[in-house]
Amino acid sequence: MTASWSAYRRARRRSRQAWALLVLLGLSTLAAGVWFFTAGQFAAVEPAVSGPSEAPVFDAAWMKPVVPVYPVPQGSARAALEGLAVKGRASKDTYRREAFGQAWQDVDRNGCDTRNDILRRDLTGVGFTEGSKCKVTSGSIVEPYTGRAVEFRRGPESSKELQIDHVVALGDAWQKGAQALTLQQRQSLANDPLNLMAADGPANQEKGAGDAATWLPKNKNIRCHYVARQISVKASYGLWITQPEKEAMRRVLDSCPDQPTVAAR
Repeated sequence: MTASWSAYRRARRRSRQAWALLVLLGLSTLAAGVWFFTAGQFAAVEPAVSGPSEAPVFDAAWMKPVVPVYPVPQGSARAALEGLAVKGRASKDTYRREAFGQAWQDVDRNGCDTRNDILRRDLTGVGFTEGSKCKVTSGSIVEPYTGRAVEFRRGPESSKELQIDHVVALGDAWQKGAQALTLQQRQSLANDPLNLMAADGPANQEKGAGDAATWLPKNKNIRCHYVARQISVKASYGLWITQPEKEAMRRVLDSCPDQPTVAAR
């Protein structure tokens, strides 16, 4: 009787161990499946978005500098960031694009409007309308926000693929100090090559009037330059930042503490 009872207990213990092992294997398989279908398979086939780490600012051969309200601070972008005032947003209800003047003026008076100036600056292999050295009709670019290679062709629809982005969006500037600028100063802000980049159309639309706290380029290589450029624009036009914006800028600059400010030289 005793021997039979011992055998029964051993069999029962082995059964419980077998079930525990089966449950453990099942959970491991489930976890592996979840990882594969949510991250693992995509990590293997989707490379990280990458692209250029800088974007053009100024070409003295044919562009003339736009005079800002203040010079861009020299030195590190982090130091310039600490020098910006931190406040809340002003009302956006009174924002109108016209408050920054007519779009794409020839503010630097070099004979070409700002949009074509920026296309000529940012594209390679630039083609012009016959008889013109201003109106850009074609060119190539490795677009800074997505890292995507883009072939630009001027046209009613194709031109939308590559847009000219205000690095500090005009709607954002309006809520952070631009209302106190004169019309001429706002026109300079809207046409300053420091504040302008040729950019992917959908990415520009996605950004809207966002600041660094709400939108950053998918191309992580450009983020240090992009944030430094925003800081430089805000410093040179006396604009402020919000606390969440400052924290977002700090996080980006933590990865590049030696990042300098950016100026149109």
